[in-house]
Amino acid sequence: MSRPLAVALACLVLAAATGCDSGEQAEPAQPAPPASMSAETEPTPPGGRSLALVEVASGLDAPVHAAAAPGEPGRLYVVERAGRIRVLESGRVLPRPFLDISADVTSGGEQGLLSVAFHPDYAENGLFYVDYTDLEGDTRVVELRAEEGREPTKVRELLHVAQPYSNHNGGQLAFDRDGLLYVGMGDGGSGGDPENRAQDLGSRLGKLLRIDVDRPDADWEIVAYGLRNPWRFSFDRETGDLWIGDVGQGAVEEVDYLPAGDVGSLVNFGWDVFEGTHVYEDKKPNDAGRLVGPIAEYSHDEGCSITGGFVYRGEHVPSAQGRYFYGDYCSGRLWSLERTGDGARVRRLRFEVPELSSFAEDGSGELYLLTLDGTVYRLVSG
Repeated sequence: MSRPLAVALACLVLAAATGCDSGEQAEPAQPAPPASMSAETEPTPPGGRSLALVEVASGLDAPVHAAAAPGEPGRLYVVERAGRIRVLESGRVLPRPFLDISADVTSGGEQGLLSVAFHPDYAENGLFYVDYTDLEGDTRVVELRAEEGREPTKVRELLHVAQPYSNHNGGQLAFDRDGLLYVGMGDGGSGGDPENRAQDLGSRLGKLLRIDVDRPDADWEIVAYGLRNPWRFSFDRETGDLWIGDVGQGAVEEVDYLPAGDVGSLVNFGWDVFEGTHVYEDKKPNDAGRLVGPIAEYSHDEGCSITGGFVYRGEHVPSAQGRYFYGDYCSGRLWSLERTGDGARVRRLRFEVPELSSFAEDGSGELYLLTLDGTVYRLVSG
């Protein structure tokens, strides 16, 4: 491996790390796919400079995800990589974990308990879902039930995917507004997708999958493929649009976007034929479905591992309304993106957040940022 030490260390530390192989990229032999929209950088206006962060919690153990439960507006459930879920309530981390499955979890680097999602009817049925790396290094998605005063109990296993390598586990779970559960799967790891799994529709790796958890006979279906390591995707709570931060190999990080009406119609995001809008490997992409390029991308001059976020739909930061926020784990840089009629405008935020592991939104749509060093911040007006 001949990469700089800093990038090599980042590959070992975070679940969204960049590729660590030393292979040379092929020379372009065909046009890159057109971007879904053309992105341009705009100067930060006075309103953008008024954004700020406030610390709401610290001392957590490598938090990598957080989510709100329906019917509990004052709580945020924070996922610790080692296998615990902690409850953040009114700025205080409750001493007793909501869930502790650390005995069943392989944790470290890009493995661990990676996300939680609550059933839309959680207030009535107590059902929630976790994605984690098991003791064999494989991905499992499990349904559990929470009951007042008792430890959550396992109901059933929804997914088991063998992982050939220890990186690119993906791991994001989220429900769309129709009540379907989605999971993001990385391409299986190593570097450069050596077994071409992302373009292979016979593999669940490198895919965005979904299932109707309320149908006993339902199975996972492929919604999108050609993903390298979707490190955090989200649905706009107002429009239903899908946003994905897909980690690049050695040159480009990308933001993928699908309007709500296109979610569910098979799409190919291009990896490992393309890295962003750039040709990565000299071959033709799978022609099933529709080839879609990113709405925005940035080079490794700006960072090396994207952390996808959310479209802000809260009430306390008016200048952020309707903008998609995302950042980079390696550099700590943050951006917001606004869709326009024929493209997108990207704005860099004035502050940085080192070790940015995830974004989250609470029940009211307020935006939070998590860091691997154990700190949780909330976006506010400056």
